[in-house]
Amino acid sequence: MSNNSKVEEMEDELNNGKTTDNTELNEENREMDQNEGQEEKVSVEDQLRQDLAQEKDKFLRLFAEFENFKKRTSKERMDLFKTAGQEVMVALLPVMDDFDRALKELSKSDDKEMFKGVELISNKFKETLKNKGLEEVEAKQGDAFDAEVHDAITQIPAPDKKLKGKIIDVVEKGFRLGDRIIRHPKVVVGN
Repeated sequence: MSNNSKVEEMEDELNNGKTTDNTELNEENREMDQNEGQEEKVSVEDQLRQDLAQEKDKFLRLFAEFENFKKRTSKERMDLFKTAGQEVMVALLPVMDDFDRALKELSKSDDKEMFKGVELISNKFKETLKNKGLEEVEAKQGDAFDAEVHDAITQIPAPDKKLKGKIIDVVEKGFRLGDRIIRHPKVVVGN
């Protein structure tokens, strides 16, 4: 064999060896690329899961906020219905006071029939307002004074030590509509 053919054989062997080595390197690179692709896929999947969890959280918070809004507006609407006639009731309270004063004066007169007639009208009027939710705030002589409920118009020296800090006289009745006091009773307090 000639030198050229030996050189060619050696080059062929080297090339075949390099090809084998290159093939092995290419396979390793492919595996690494696949692992990186899987990591990217996993990270993309993780990202999507995180996004989904965030969206679920936003949805739940929005849903809870909406439910709270519905409850609040429903409660406000019920309160509005309960006190819808508050202005009318407040306007009718002086009429009720006038009926009480009229009954007091008519009871002094001799005309019992007129007294009965005015009393019937007064009772019917009071019952109608009561059916609409109007209640009298109880305040009588000897009750303890409560600044949240009663309106003290004056203080006088207590005629008795037991009446100190207590109600001595009720000047004007108080009324509540539902849970709200629409007119506080005006009282005289002993000191």
